[in-house]
Amino acid sequence: MKKVFLFFCVVGFLSFSLSSQETNKIYSKTAIGDVFKIADVAHNSYKHIDFPRANFVIKKGGIYTFKNIIGKKVVITSIKQKADGTKIATIKLKNGGRFFNSHKYLKVDLKNALLQRELVIY
Repeated sequence: MKKVFLFFCVVGFLSFSLSSQETNKIYSKTAIGDVFKIADVAHNSYKHIDFPRANFVIKKGGIYTFKNIIGKKVVITSIKQKADGTKIATIKLKNGGRFFNSHKYLKVDLKNALLQRELVIY
């Protein structure tokens, strides 16, 4: 019984480390023009994609709902590196539309958004 438990623990740790290595490879190879998809996050709690607040969207005449954004393809238009080493990417919708019918571009903390699966590879 102990051997089976130990086996599953080792397999679990190895699969987690392989997943993080894959994300790091994707993160290090991202460039302008790469296409990603906005994933569905529980309770719409996106922490690393800088979505505008509802009042700004409504003032610009948009509709603040995440139903229209989940699953949309986005393109990286620029990447800037902060002094602490984090990469901040600017994204836009691949179809040329606007987020919430009000914002053309959004900022994304690229590494954390990929690790938390807010952005996924298309």
